Order: sequence, then structure tokens, then C-alpha cells
Amino acid sequence: MTEKPVSQRIREWLVLGLKNGNANRMPVLLLGIITLGVYAFIQIADEMAEGEIRNLDETLFLMMRVPGDPSRSIGPEWLQETALEVTAVGGYPLIMLTLAAVSGFFIVTKRYGAALYVVLSVGSGALLSYTLKKFYARPRPDLVDHLDTVHTASFPSGHAMVTTVAYLTLAAIVISYLETRRARAYVITVAVLVAVMVGVSRVYLGVHWPSDVAAGWALGAAWASFSWLVVHMLQRHNGRPARWLDQSPQN
Repeated sequence: MTEKPVSQRIREWLVLGLKNGNANRMPVLLLGIITLGVYAFIQIADEMAEGEIRNLDETLFLMMRVPGDPSRSIGPEWLQETALEVTAVGGYPLIMLTLAAVSGFFIVTKRYGAALYVVLSVGSGALLSYTLKKFYARPRPDLVDHLDTVHTASFPSGHAMVTTVAYLTLAAIVISYLETRRARAYVITVAVLVAVMVGVSRVYLGVHWPSDVAAGWALGAAWASFSWLVVHMLQRHNGRPARWLDQSPQN
């Protein structure tokens, strides 16, 4: 019997997922997130390039500043220190350290597929973020002094995008071991909340416009979902079990 081509398998998964909502709905869900994320990013980028989102950006940006004194952020003094600590979660040093630790664990436990998945997903996401920053070259907010050191362009927010990619990628690995929907929902919720907190902290610290962060969230979710979808398709095409993390080349 001739093996079906990959393109035909993909179409069947999508059709089955739409028809009966069984396990085949995963690629449908991921494809939906990818589509919405890319669409949202393109819309925000278009509005940003035409300058039509500037007023909304300034309004939202100044909501985190003391009325009449934009040089001061709202809230008690400890909130600024907290924001700096939260924003560090999405910084490249901590992301790289976490990536190295997780990948190292997978390597020593001979889960080479999982290690490769993490490195490629997060690494390519970071590269995409850097490339887009160079392309759009949007200046950083100039309404207030920055409360954190920055070295790159503003759009999209690298912290928001890379944090979203990294934590959703890690969440995808964790939920592959979980049986209940409640546990899976909890893991995904925590990953999303971390990304949201990091993104909000960038605006609070005055180093990003809200649209930078929104674009980073949208594209980060799309990229993480794309990486997840690729792995899912490879699993199905090769007939691998759902818990692909347990499979090493020796098995």
C-alpha cells in the first residue's frame, strides 16, 4: 500500500479536526492561533508604520504615569523595583540560561528531540525578533526617561515576543506529560500570565510602546504555535506516540 504524502495527511488532520473535534483538532487549533497572531501583527505593524496608532499608544502609555507628572510611574516605589525584576524574566540572559538548563537536562536524559525542539523554537523566535527590529527600526518612547537600559529598536518588543515563545514552548513540553485538561489549562495559563506580566512591565518602565508589546505577544504566540504544529505533524507522519519526549534514538 502506497504511503500517503505529507500534504494529504495534513489535509486529513484538518478536515477530521473540524468534523469530529477529536485528537486531530490540535493542528486546527494551532493553525488558528498562527493565523490570528500573524494577522494581528501585520495589522499593528501597518498602523504603526502609518503613524495611526501613535495617539492610542500615548494614551495607554501615560495611563501608567502620574497624571500631570509623566516623569513618575504610578504606584508605590517598590512597584518600580518589582517591574525591573519581572522584566528580567524576559531578558536574554535569563532566557538563555533557562534554555541551556532545560536543553542540558533533555540531552543527559537522551531526549534529543525535545532538546532540539526547544533550541530551534526559542532560538529562531529570538532571531526573528531581532530581524524585525532591524527592519522596522522604530525609536523607543521619548515621553519619559527610561527606567531600564535598552540597546535595540522598539518594534516589536523582544521581551514580549521571546518570553511568549519560550514559555509557550516549555508549556508544550510539560503538557505532553499531563493527562487532565485542568492540569494542561493551568500550565498554559501560567505561561501566558508570565508573558503578559513581562510585556506590561516593559510599558511600565517606559521602554516600549503598548503596540510594541502587543505585536510581540501576537507574533510570539504565532511562532510558538508554528513550532508546535511542525512537531505535531512530524509525530503523526512518523507514527510516533504522543509522548514523543520519552523517545530517544536508542529506543
